Amino acid sequence: MTGGWDTSADAWIAVIGEHGDFSREHVLDPAMQDLILARPPDHALDVGCGEGRFCRWLRSRDLRAIGIDPTERLIAEARLRDPTGDYRIAKAESLPFADASFDLVVSYLTLIDIRDFRAALREMVRVLKPGGSLLIANLNGFVTSCPRGWVKDQEVRHLHYPVDRYSDEFAEWVTWAGIHIENWHRPLSAYMQGLLDLNLTLTHFDEPLPRSGDAERQKVYRRAPWFVVMEWQRSN
Repeated sequence: MTGGWDTSADAWIAVIGEHGDFSREHVLDPAMQDLILARPPDHALDVGCGEGRFCRWLRSRDLRAIGIDPTERLIAEARLRDPTGDYRIAKAESLPFADASFDLVVSYLTLIDIRDFRAALREMVRVLKPGGSLLIANLNGFVTSCPRGWVKDQEVRHLHYPVDRYSDEFAEWVTWAGIHIENWHRPLSAYMQGLLDLNLTLTHFDEPLPRSGDAERQKVYRRAPWFVVMEWQRSN
């Protein structure tokens, strides 16, 4: 089993669509795409590619890309939607590639799914060429510390987003739209220290806000720090 993804794959495929949910389409995609297009890679690896949505975007820009995911159903869907693409069943903690194979490795909302994220980061850096970039989008720890979400009043108005157990590392099972998966909360310092221990250089950091989409939903996303986007460069 892969943290609930084996039994949630069909529900995920139905929910995510071709453009992704609001957060992907209007918040994260623009931030991630700008960074990639500013320095287009020769060969990219999408770690935890799921049904292949972002990998297909990479290929639509004539970029060589491989997608990996441990969930067989999701890889089958990726291959169905992109028959000429390269999608493989593999885990982030044990990547089936030689050292220094890619000049871009993408982790797009995958670290929260990985129990041993430090092993996964080591593997991502191992397959990265010197001078290459590791591009990470992740949920902000302030949000994952309390996955039950917003506190609302009787009129279902958003009052505030609670923060609890922020400094701990723990797993929570989250459920929505027929999806039931295990997500990991860690403080930002855990990720930052794990990346610094790998002798990477931070070249970009942002907590992106919506650039488009429904105005009322944008307001909600602007009230809490929902995501972080980081780019790290391997120097040797």
